[in-house]
Amino acid sequence: MLKPTPDMLDTPVQPSLRRRVVMDTARQLGLLGGENSRIGGRIRRDLVAAAKKKSGISSDTELLEYALAKVALEDDFGTKLVRRKGRIAQDIDLEL
Repeated sequence: MLKPTPDMLDTPVQPSLRRRVVMDTARQLGLLGGENSRIGGRIRRDLVAAAKKKSGISSDTELLEYALAKVALEDDFGTKLVRRKGRIAQDIDLEL
């Protein structure tokens, strides 16, 4: 299991393209506007450290905001694909 180390906290924050896209999309959809509210919970230290290292985010608040934005914007392609089962005619030629 990954243990938090001092070098994790010293890593400069470089927003990844994926993170920027998630946050920009959430902002465009109005998900980041309005008043702030407080949430609380107990989260495993190793999980927080691993998420911060992977994302490059050092702030707990920014990490939670990013994680919640990813969930809010999550693609449901797999679910939609499974729902289409049996809707394509059997006689369609799918060979190239």
